[in-house]
Amino acid sequence: MNSKKIRIVHIAQAAGGVDRYIRLLLKYLNKSKYENILICSQDFEKEDYNGLVTCFEQIEMQRSIGVADVLAAIKLRSLIKKYHPDIIYAHSSKAGAVARLANIGLGHPCVYNPHGWAFNMRCSAKKKWMYKTIERTLSHFCNKIICISQEEKETAIEGRICSGEKLQVILNGIDIEGYEANDQMPLARKDLGIPENAFVVGMVGRMTPQKAPDTFIKAATQIKTIIPEAFFIIVGNGEQESLVCQIAKKHGILDSLLITGWVTDPMSYIKEFNVATLFSRWEGFGLVLAEYMLARKPIVATRVDAIPEIIEDHVNGLLVGVDNIKEITDAVLEIYNDIDLRDDIVENGYKIVHNRYDVKRVAEQHEELFSSVL
Repeated sequence: MNSKKIRIVHIAQAAGGVDRYIRLLLKYLNKSKYENILICSQDFEKEDYNGLVTCFEQIEMQRSIGVADVLAAIKLRSLIKKYHPDIIYAHSSKAGAVARLANIGLGHPCVYNPHGWAFNMRCSAKKKWMYKTIERTLSHFCNKIICISQEEKETAIEGRICSGEKLQVILNGIDIEGYEANDQMPLARKDLGIPENAFVVGMVGRMTPQKAPDTFIKAATQIKTIIPEAFFIIVGNGEQESLVCQIAKKHGILDSLLITGWVTDPMSYIKEFNVATLFSRWEGFGLVLAEYMLARKPIVATRVDAIPEIIEDHVNGLLVGVDNIKEITDAVLEIYNDIDLRDDIVENGYKIVHNRYDVKRVAEQHEELFSSVL
């Protein structure tokens, strides 16, 4: 480890999108200036961070709130003392809570990125109150809170989480350079069991209530009756996979559905989409929307939380109501029938993603923020 560099200890619990975010950020942070260490939950893979971090540590961190959090904070505190970082960077709500508790009295500058507020999820009023209370209390134990969208900052201010001065918006980004340098051969439809003439409607995301895969497949049953050659892809895995398959089987479209499971390169599948969708019921950002735009795919997405910041209706995508099967079906049909609209959406999206959502900009803004807290 190089003591001359600024040492940042990244702390993370939730894998998935947070994992991808951290890896991309580390790829483009100035390696001659920063030394990165990752302390993460059991859900992360050490091999994914080869060449990105100088040290990789894992501690048990549970998603649910409980006594295990105290044990995680004690273990984390000892690791913080071991590495003595210049900056602690906590990613996601659970890691943010555990890290800020562990740092009390140690005094290391702390940056927190919730990657979407827990209190914006669909949950009971009691849980929302609890999440807000935790965030308000722990906001006093960090220097800056990064919001991945303007909407996330506004909801924090409305919820009286902390002062606006402590909040800084850094919009998410994707690896445009890495994608455009990738000369990997595209997947063949015949190898995936997709008819060559299929009109493919796809989604990328975990099959959890947040991402609404049940809504996707219910809409698929309607779309299939109007577009016989329609085929549907879900790139991801998750707890609602059996529910999705049950609905597909009930409506006789199971043979027109591909569920890929977890994949390391979702872009390979996105290339096969004719329409790309995101039907989230709540969403801190929706990074896959930027990937859809980069892949030149027309988008249908829900009008919720931060998504309208990324997608302007009938400019770089179509917006629909949450769980509104009719609006979803109509939007897909509009793209299917209107070639000019489809081409305009694709070209506008491609320009927007290059102008706004490059991860290099994300890294630069982080470096400015790190300098401000030292």
